[in-house]
Formats: sequence, C-alpha cells, structure tokens
Amino acid sequence: MNTPPDSILLLGIGNLLWADEGFGVRCVEAFNAQWTVPAQVTVLDGGTQGLYLLPYLTAARRLIVFDAIDYGLPPGTLRLVENAEVPRFMGVKKMSLHQTGFQEVLASAELLGQLPEEMLLIGVQPAELDDYGGSLRPQVRARVPEAVALAVERLRAWGVDLQPAAAPSSVLNDDALALAGYEAGRPAPDEAWRMGDLRFHPDAC
Repeated sequence: MNTPPDSILLLGIGNLLWADEGFGVRCVEAFNAQWTVPAQVTVLDGGTQGLYLLPYLTAARRLIVFDAIDYGLPPGTLRLVENAEVPRFMGVKKMSLHQTGFQEVLASAELLGQLPEEMLLIGVQPAELDDYGGSLRPQVRARVPEAVALAVERLRAWGVDLQPAAAPSSVLNDDALALAGYEAGRPAPDEAWRMGDLRFHPDAC
C-alpha cells in the first residue's frame, strides 16, 4: 500500500457498557467535539472492532490511541507509551477482549510491513471495569480533558493544523451513545440495580 507520508489515525478503543472501559471512546468523542482536523487525520471511534480496524491502521503513518490500561498504578493515573512499546505493553496485561483484538491488529499490521512509523498510546488506569452499564468513575472521567490535550500537543508537534470546532467535525457514533445522552438516560439507583448492589446479595446485608 502506498501510504501518504502525513496520514494520521486518532483512535479511541473500548466498551462504553463497562464503566472505565469506555475511556478511549469518550476521549475521541471529546476531541471530535472540540477540534476540526485536516484531511490527513482520521478521527475514529474504534469501539471493540478488533481486526476490522486493520485497514485504518495500515493506512496511517502515525497513530494516537486512547484506551484504559492496567498499569498497576492508582486509578485515574495517565501514562504515555510510545512506538515499539505500544504493542508489547498492550499484550502484557489484557483487561478485556478488545485489547486482545487490538494487539492482533498491531501484530497483523507489522506482519504486512504496514505498522505506523510513530505510535502514541494515551492510557488511563481504570478504577472500575465490572459495572455493566456503569459510567466512567469520577477520577477517570476527570482525566479525559488532559488526555485530549496530550493528543492535541502531539498532533501539533507533528505539524497538524488543528482548528477549534464550531460543531463536531463528523459523527463518530449514534447520538444516544454520546456522553450527555447516555448519562441523561441512566435510571436512578432505585430504578435499576447496579453491579455490587447489596440488594443482589441479601445475605450480606
């Protein structure tokens, strides 16, 4: 493949249905709402698509990916991992199937000789992953703006002309999954039991 020399993929991966697993998706959503990018930059909500992301990866010379990563650090800690460490690190402590899938995407791109030349993983240490339907925990949600700012800083270092967006530059996902709508539609605690709710475990009360 003849990849353009300035092509960049800005990718968020994760699962909105499992609390802090949605960090990567929320980061790319926030970026898309704030910034307009030139044609060489693709902004993508990769969700849990696994190998379906391979064509996007092989079409990029540079990659920035947001994700929740088990660094073994306090919840909410941001850490950057770069270049050759990205595939190796994501393979050390898998927290979910989407990470297994993305590690396979990276390995496949490398086998094809089309792994991006520069890669940056912007990861957060999650606080909670086992709450089905749950929100980002406060200490993780609070790091979304900083993660977006780190991506903006790197894109500008790569010479990308970013402009503030009057409106999202493209639709990344269904409106019902956007943060505001997703949270507004959440049932109150007395209407829907959450993971770990003692009402599931009467013997523990």
